[in-house]
Amino acid sequence: MPTTSYKKLPYEYGFSDPEISVFKTKQGINQDVVKTISLLKHEDDKMYNFRLRAFQYFTDQPMPTWGPDLSDINFDDIYYYLKPTDKEGHSWDEVPSEIKNTYDKLGIPEAEKQYLGGVKAQYESEVIYGSLMKKLADQGVIFCGMDEALKKYPKLVWQYFGKIVPPDDNKFASLNSAVWSGGSFIYIPKNVHVELPLQTYFRINSQKMGQFERTLIIADEGSFVHYIEGCTAPIYSTDSLHAAVVEVFVKTNARVRYTTIQNWSTNVYNLVTKRAQVEANGVMEWVDGNLGSKVTMKYPSNILVGENAHAEVLSIAVASGIQHLDAGAKAIHLAPNTTSRIVSKSISLNGGRSSYRGTVYISQGATNARSKVVCDALILDKLSRSDTYPINKNSEPSAFIEHEATVSKIGEDQLFYLMSRGFSVNEAEAMIVNGFVEPIVKQLPMEYSLELNRLINLQMEGSVA
Repeated sequence: MPTTSYKKLPYEYGFSDPEISVFKTKQGINQDVVKTISLLKHEDDKMYNFRLRAFQYFTDQPMPTWGPDLSDINFDDIYYYLKPTDKEGHSWDEVPSEIKNTYDKLGIPEAEKQYLGGVKAQYESEVIYGSLMKKLADQGVIFCGMDEALKKYPKLVWQYFGKIVPPDDNKFASLNSAVWSGGSFIYIPKNVHVELPLQTYFRINSQKMGQFERTLIIADEGSFVHYIEGCTAPIYSTDSLHAAVVEVFVKTNARVRYTTIQNWSTNVYNLVTKRAQVEANGVMEWVDGNLGSKVTMKYPSNILVGENAHAEVLSIAVASGIQHLDAGAKAIHLAPNTTSRIVSKSISLNGGRSSYRGTVYISQGATNARSKVVCDALILDKLSRSDTYPINKNSEPSAFIEHEATVSKIGEDQLFYLMSRGFSVNEAEAMIVNGFVEPIVKQLPMEYSLELNRLINLQMEGSVA
């Protein structure tokens, strides 16, 4: 049988544009930088003090040493805030042409026209464009940038902001809490179903840039929303840092689906804290596609506080070359009859490393709770690696946890069968890989499933040795 050596193709979204800014902080992080960000945003003392407390937590906490190697991150080398324009546009004509051209290349305006109910576009540290269908606004749906939400709906924001990801949660959540800027705020009123997805697209354009958006979603009783985020950055010789915080509140009988297609370039450290709280009969779904970044640490978490609450995490990670993608999920069962399902699939090639890291905890009193975890890894060469680090704790005798894991490689018999029917080795491998990830990809809207498959196939393209 022929063997295959994989080559990394040019990163499709690695183009860069000249830096555009009306203000940029000095490199490095200190109390003056935190103060400057708060002053520029005209924040009140409550948020300013929140940032200062978070900065102290950040300085006091050591770097995590239990996961990927983060020793190359130089916090003094990062720019923590860059304001690209003076205002947010509500039509693409209001966005500076240099920035609009970037989003044209990424296809965001066209996607908005065809199959989105609303769009937010963040460039560097600020949301520079926003739209929402009038029909949704008339129903009381709120979809705006976090900075705008803090000014327009302060009581609603503060009721939830920092409640399930407190500023001392972990070092990078503390950093985000100190210097956060941009991100999305979504509120779905009772019994409102948002049929078209809402999307935010995050773009880092400058070198040595840090992006620290904050996303807060509140789905009131009986409501539904599908939120999609995408992210890219150019390739530079210097590293950038993305440390976001996401908080999702799923009220009684509500349902939220949160989809991520992360395709950062391989000079970005992607260190994200995502967490949801799910009330009675609520459903939280995370669909997580991780293809880019130098290092990813991301573990969408679900706190099931209401009876019959359900959570699902479906994730795919494709690690190639220098990439170490450390991803997984957490399910915390605190109420009776709660259920969770975690399906994690990873592909490692060309020396890449993927890791599943997850926690399932069932507390005493969470009677009849059930959780199932499935981890499947596909390793495509001898240079690559896959690891699984599960933690399962059950304090309730009537509850049940299942965990299964498989590691496999593309078999010569599979390749032979497909090649005997006229497929090239690359086409045969792509078909096998597409079948492997199909359980995850089929959960996406058609436009996004096609895009994710295309991106995976681009990663996979090799040359016959």
